[in-house]
Amino acid sequence: MADEVILLDFWPSMFGMRARIALTEKGVKYEYRDEDLRDKSPLLLKMNPIHKKIPVLIHNGKPVCESLVILQYIDEVWPGNSPLLSSDPYQRAQARFWADYIDKKVYDCGRKIWSTKGEEQEAAKKEYIEILKVLEAELGEKPYFGGDNFGFVDVALIGYYSWFSAYESYGNFSIEAECPKFITWAKRCLQRESVSKTLPDGKKVCEFVSVLRNKFGIE
Repeated sequence: MADEVILLDFWPSMFGMRARIALTEKGVKYEYRDEDLRDKSPLLLKMNPIHKKIPVLIHNGKPVCESLVILQYIDEVWPGNSPLLSSDPYQRAQARFWADYIDKKVYDCGRKIWSTKGEEQEAAKKEYIEILKVLEAELGEKPYFGGDNFGFVDVALIGYYSWFSAYESYGNFSIEAECPKFITWAKRCLQRESVSKTLPDGKKVCEFVSVLRNKFGIE
């Protein structure tokens, strides 16, 4: 009997993109369900009653919540194809460290770029570039964060690239001019079908952000 795999998600979510990329890398067939976060489905509320957030991976009726936890689960349940984490304990620990850094730094700072104005926005832009430079330094001359193979940290980070157009448009700056090595890495990731088919077009994300800015009275 085949596994039943359902992903509760929201199309512009960089956290949901992680699960979509990982499942595609592993060749796992799944049912995608896009959630309306203003009117969450009974299934989402049932499967993630604590946080009531996407993404939620439902595997044979059992929910797995939180995107990094989902990535580790996918890697353990379907280990054969495209391993995301190294077999070396130290390398796995390093990958988890950087994924945690991404979650604690990249999302909140990026959100401030499109959701603020003036001095607060300028400070957010400066901090964001500093964060990306830290990540560039960790990447070094490697093709991917884990080395030669596309892995855990790459999957955790690449979804943010689809938001860069919005950050640059509303923040009035160029990420490529500041962090060219980071953009080279992102374009390398986009050569993978799992990434190119998952990441939404930047213009579509910009339109989505415009709606949010109007909603929050930022425009």
